[in-house]
Amino acid sequence: MNQLKTVFWLTLLTLLTMAVGQALGGQMGLILALALAVVGNVSAYYFSDSLVLAAYRARVVSPAEAPELHRIVGGLCRTANLPQPRVAVIDSPTPNAFATGRNPRHAVVAVTTGLLQILDTEEVAGVLGHELAHVKNRDTLISSVAAVLAGAIAYVASMAQWALMFGFRTDDDGDGPGPLGALVMALLAPLAATIIQAAVSRSREFIADQEGARISGRPLALARALQKLDAAAHQIPMNASPATAHMFIVSPLSGTTVSRLFSTHPSTQQRVEALTRMARS
Repeated sequence: MNQLKTVFWLTLLTLLTMAVGQALGGQMGLILALALAVVGNVSAYYFSDSLVLAAYRARVVSPAEAPELHRIVGGLCRTANLPQPRVAVIDSPTPNAFATGRNPRHAVVAVTTGLLQILDTEEVAGVLGHELAHVKNRDTLISSVAAVLAGAIAYVASMAQWALMFGFRTDDDGDGPGPLGALVMALLAPLAATIIQAAVSRSREFIADQEGARISGRPLALARALQKLDAAAHQIPMNASPATAHMFIVSPLSGTTVSRLFSTHPSTQQRVEALTRMARS
């Protein structure tokens, strides 16, 4: 079922990319957008870990460099029956974390220096358990591919806006929707991509919270960590791309009330309440 959902949502993102391409350049734009989507999918599948780590300047650390972090990850992996992933650290004061990689054998878990400063050992284990749950459930693949395609859609939509500003026309040969259609697509495509990302991510966060709490054995520690991370995201916003925001354990974008309607994460309050109920049971 998880694989079918992955195919469904990625197909929607690919079709949206193609629609934007057609709005911008007619038949030729459609072909170029399809090529972009294919390259994006393939690149995200094979190089998602490297692309995301490079985007946030994450540095893979050895057991000698971060012994405590590796000890925690190793213990959680034994509990979850997972191969030990690479461990990376992002030099950022904003506390947050994410996992990436196409499968458990090629996974990476990354945490920021800010997270290591404000969370205690149990809370760090709770966060890492959540990220390893994403790895175990193979959520990292769809998250990485969705990030690449959402970025591609935003790029193509930006091109459409610039083309319209300089008087570009798409209907000269009768194969495009015209300037008005291109304008509508340029404005709505990024929003549609965000909505699809939200649909991909929200339910998976609840599942990863529950599975991660079982892996770490610390549902309340994870709940405390989520509250701390959410509060810090408002105090110290992270310089993160909206295309990859859904990969983090809490949204790195503070945003407005309106933007939160399309958030890729469920509310922290809902997540904490679910974890609290789990601890009581």
